[in-house]
Amino acid sequence: MKEEYEDLILKVTGAEALHTGAKIQTLWSGYGEIVRVHLQGSKRSSAVLKHIVLPQEPRNTTLSHQRKVKSYQVEMTWYKNYSTNDKCRIPECLAAGSFGNEQLIVLEDLDLAGFDLRKNSVDVTGMESCLSWLANFHGRFMGAEPQGLWQTGTYWHLETRPEELEAMADKELKSAAQKIDGILSSCRFKTIVHGDAKLDNFCFSGRLPVVAAVDFQYVGGGCGMKDVAYFLGSCMQERECERLVPGLLDHYFKELKAAVDGEVNFAELESEWRAMFVYAWTDFYRFLLGWMPTHRKNNSYSRKLAKEVLRKI
Repeated sequence: MKEEYEDLILKVTGAEALHTGAKIQTLWSGYGEIVRVHLQGSKRSSAVLKHIVLPQEPRNTTLSHQRKVKSYQVEMTWYKNYSTNDKCRIPECLAAGSFGNEQLIVLEDLDLAGFDLRKNSVDVTGMESCLSWLANFHGRFMGAEPQGLWQTGTYWHLETRPEELEAMADKELKSAAQKIDGILSSCRFKTIVHGDAKLDNFCFSGRLPVVAAVDFQYVGGGCGMKDVAYFLGSCMQERECERLVPGLLDHYFKELKAAVDGEVNFAELESEWRAMFVYAWTDFYRFLLGWMPTHRKNNSYSRKLAKEVLRKI
């Protein structure tokens, strides 16, 4: 680690010394890594460092590279300028800065805060915990302008994915993509969405009833159903979707009602967003068909919802 990076970490944590621990994750396409840093002489015994290294020559298409570069800029803005609460917990940002083609984000180690469990699968209770996080997040930012973030959040937003759209074999859905995007974008009720709310990005606790979330590269404006549909698709197989989605949506809206400001007409919000669920699910399905048509989420449940959307528009 460069000396200036060590100096920054020592300064913001109040530590006397540090050493780099295990790598937590390599960033997508090799654009850096996330590592745990162990601290000595600090009230914190560790912190998490997200170290982004932008290649001098793009490793993907120019558009893909530009999208990644902006995503890291957005994430830095998010951690510097936005905050949540204990019902939609995120790691505290200790420092964030750019150093030429490298960027550093120094974060609280959520493991020390009790969110030390990562899960590959969850039961209904686990899904409800994550949906409660999403509901509180969406409620907190209802009506907020996504300043410095993606104007339209999610990593699959149509405007940023022309290559995947072009690759689609499903001509009917391909031709409807702009209209589906327009319906979602014209929602009266908008919030800030996480943008990559898959199960992998939630941190669980063995002693707390709530979860925390990480990875805010694609945070931005939009309809909260985008997060909800994407999250549910990351957790369940098609048969589970048929059986469990209605009850899970009920749970989400119960939590959202408690989270929004009293001035919001919740009946109208719920009516609009429930209608948007099938569009949000189909919007991601559209991306999937262009990006990886063999993915497990290309299933009968997704096809059923897409057909429903195509009949409506």
